[in-house]
Amino acid sequence: MSDSPPAVSDADLLARFQNSRNQPPGSETLGFRIIAVSQADMRVEALFTARREFCNPMRQIQGGFLCAMLDDTMSVAGLVASGMTCVMPTLEMKTSFLRPAKPGELRCVGRVLKWGRSIAFTEGELFDADGALLAKATATAKPTPYEQFKAPRSA
Repeated sequence: MSDSPPAVSDADLLARFQNSRNQPPGSETLGFRIIAVSQADMRVEALFTARREFCNPMRQIQGGFLCAMLDDTMSVAGLVASGMTCVMPTLEMKTSFLRPAKPGELRCVGRVLKWGRSIAFTEGELFDADGALLAKATATAKPTPYEQFKAPRSA
């Protein structure tokens, strides 16, 4: 993370996310769409499409899908906070489920709380279409430069 001003504006970064054709398959499955970016606040906002196929026998979205939505959003917040230089593998995550989620559009806000030398702390909140808070999560992630992430491992 850098204290210098971002090289690209929030609006340009948002457009870059929205026009990307390189979305991970898991994010596509969740219907992940970024709708707001704030580099200064190390924050992103995203929408997800919670499909009927994600439901448990009670016709509520299964918690694992909600965790994936929160994890996706918090990870992108870390990517933004790094100036688009690091991926954010999650080391641990805690999720609290506050209300059942139903199929439909869900909104998630992810932010970096603290960026340390080797660890970042993130949090996320997931809301239904009416703005009711459904779940909250906190996570610890390891910012990893793209080059290091792609480097082959030695035997």
